[in-house]
This record gives sequence, structure tokens and C-alpha cells, in this order.
Amino acid sequence: MAIPMKVQSKHRLQAKAPVTRALYYIVCTVLALIFLFPIGWSILASLKPASESMQSPATFLPSHISFENYTSILNTGIVNYLLNSGFVVIVTVVLTLVLSILGGYGFSRFKFPGKDIIFMVILATMMIPFQSILTPLFLLLHSLGLQNTLLGLALVYTTFQLPFAIFMMRNSFDSVPKELEEAGYIDGCTSVSVLYRVLIHVIFPGVVTVALFAIFAAWNEFLAALIFMTDSDQYTMPVYLISAQSGQYGTVDWGAIQAGMTITILPCIIVFLLLQRYYINGLIAGAIKS
Repeated sequence: MAIPMKVQSKHRLQAKAPVTRALYYIVCTVLALIFLFPIGWSILASLKPASESMQSPATFLPSHISFENYTSILNTGIVNYLLNSGFVVIVTVVLTLVLSILGGYGFSRFKFPGKDIIFMVILATMMIPFQSILTPLFLLLHSLGLQNTLLGLALVYTTFQLPFAIFMMRNSFDSVPKELEEAGYIDGCTSVSVLYRVLIHVIFPGVVTVALFAIFAAWNEFLAALIFMTDSDQYTMPVYLISAQSGQYGTVDWGAIQAGMTITILPCIIVFLLLQRYYINGLIAGAIKS
């Protein structure tokens, strides 16, 4: 009895499925190892004895686990610089979220003259290299008395983040059915109360996405912090790691640097792992409009 063509095709697809799945996992595993290798190398290097971390050529695995490098970096006052970075991150995230949520809500739900033009101008600022406006920003902060302050640095980071954040928030609000707002208005809510009582809960993944981008940008940014911070006590972690890398006679203390890098990486990994499910949903919702 002849087997129908559709049945034969179905059997072929079922036979290919395990092979395709195996290739998929192999490719994903290889890519994951490639991306995780530098992080693993940094962590292993930080656990080497101080003398071994200076060897050339470098070895991949430590001869034995040692926390000398962490003790050395902690004795240099790294906690102060972690607090500096933490303050800058918190202020940047709060300001970015407040301004982008209000801006995105306004661009999504209200009509006013020149709305599309203003929105396009905001997006156009994303194409301006921030290095080209560091001098005007430096002069502006100096005139406001905010140069060499963590608050001034946080305001600069907020400026860098706002165009993308407003874009994400507007698209997140556009994906929400207007019937939800109308139900809130029927219950007697104002535009502001509808925003924080109803819409914020619906677009929470988009809020998390914007917050994560602001966290990583403010935590890892180096150039602006290097230029605007002239007092060593006000350094953030990236600037501190560069300034603290020199050992005796101009040598680089690679073990201490790797320990500092590991300490810097861990908060980002923890925050991302805790919020990754919201991040994926928010990125998809903010990238497309329904």
C-alpha cells in the first residue's frame, strides 16, 4: 500500500527535528562559551596569588585559590567608589524613568502642535556622538556649579538616556488598548491617576527595560566620568579601576584589576538575572507598535 505524500513529508520532518534541535543547542552552547570566556578568565585571574597573576605568559588556571587580590583592592577604598557609582546609577534611573514615562505618555496619548516634529528631533539626538558635546556639557555644568559632582554626572547620563527611553516608553504606551484608559476615566480618574494606577502596571516590562539600559550605561560609562570628575574621591568605578591599575615602577597589577573587574561585573549580572523576563517582554513591546 502506497504511503501518501503528506505522511511521508511529516515523517521526514519528524526525523530531521532531533538533528535540528541538536545543532541548535550546539551553536547556542558554543556562542555562550565564547561570550562567557572573558568573564571566566577574569574571575579565575582574580583568584590567583598576587605573584602568579603577574607571570608572563599568563596561565589560565590558578595553582591554588587565593583572595590576595580582593584583599588588596578592598584596602584601596573601593567601597567609596562603589557607593559613588551606586548613587549615580540611582539618580540616573529615577530621573530617566520619571521623565521618559511622562514624555512617552504625552507623545502617545495627547495631541499638540508639532508633536511628530518634536519627537523626531528627540530621536535625531541619538545620532549625535556624545563625545562631540562633552565640552559644551562641561561648560554648562561648570556654570551651574555641578561640575565635579555626582549629581551633575547623573544629569549628564540622564541626558544621554532620554531619547531612547522616551522612544521605548511611547511605543510601550501605544501597545496598550485605549479602552483601559477609558475605563479609568469612567471611574473618575484623571490622566495622571490613570497613568500611575493603571498604565504603569501594564507597561511594567517596558519600564524595567528602560531601567536596565540606564543602570548598565551609568554603571559602566567611563569617558564622561573621566572628564567631569577631577576629584579622585568622586571617581566612579570605571575611572577608579584605570587610576588604580599601576603597581611598582609603572607595572600593572593585573590581579587587583581583575578582582576589581569581577566586583564591578557582579552587580550587573545579578540585576539582569533578576529582571531578565521583564526585559525581554519590554524590549519586544517597546520595539513594535500594535
